Amino acid sequence: MKVGIMVVTGPYQVEASDTALKFAEAALKKGHSIEGIFLFMDGVYNINRNVNPSGERNIIERLSKLGEKVPITACAACGQFRGMKKDFCAENMRMGGLGDLVKLIQKCDRFITFGG
Repeated sequence: MKVGIMVVTGPYQVEASDTALKFAEAALKKGHSIEGIFLFMDGVYNINRNVNPSGERNIIERLSKLGEKVPITACAACGQFRGMKKDFCAENMRMGGLGDLVKLIQKCDRFITFGG
């Protein structure tokens, strides 16, 4: 099954980022295809490579590692409204537009949103 994921909350607001990450990892282990992860609204904070939570799990680092296998795109407009810049992007993640979200949804059998 081809699955797409959208995350709409930041990495440490609620557990949506953790849940999306664990869901994606579990789906890949079961042989499903994660076509992409789109970070929307406050979800764009999940790409910020400057976040370094000492003593806590590093969600951005874990997403970056997942980005080696799965395309991860953050909404550039949402990022702009939140003061994010392209050079904030962690490795294996990028800024994109709503057109990227549309393309992702079109190629998926299922599309799941976390957060909100």
